[in-house]
Amino acid sequence: MALIPALMATAMPASARDSLGVFEGWGAFRDAAGPRCYAIAEPVRSSPGKGDRRAFAAIGTWPEKHVRAQFHVRLSRARAEGSALYLSIGDRRFALLASAGAGWAQDARMDAAIIAAMRTTRTMSVEGKAGNGRAFYDLYVLRGAATAIDAAALGCIEG
Repeated sequence: MALIPALMATAMPASARDSLGVFEGWGAFRDAAGPRCYAIAEPVRSSPGKGDRRAFAAIGTWPEKHVRAQFHVRLSRARAEGSALYLSIGDRRFALLASAGAGWAQDARMDAAIIAAMRTTRTMSVEGKAGNGRAFYDLYVLRGAATAIDAAALGCIEG
């Protein structure tokens, strides 16, 4: 998918990143510094209208920080201060920790539950209230996500 390399080109210099593969709509990458590895995708659909920024969802691993399979999402719209942010995957709904433009799982247990849910369904969506008071969503297709998550985890095994 052409969107994955384009997304990563804006995230950091090409020399600092190695591609571990593109799996359907998900890519897996390894940063040389760190190391840090992650699976990443852009939403296939967002709320109508122009978003404020380029959204993505990522599952990251940082061996030196003892972080494994951590969920992160960058929102397409700035979230209204004090409003809730939710991640829906199949019949599961997760209340995320959030800043104005991003969201995370509340803890490692929620990260594990999110990834388990991602492995068993076709789509996930992030929903919140934008700064203008209107509801927004970003929809992701999960085909290829499990393989990209596994490739990213393997890419950061210290040898």
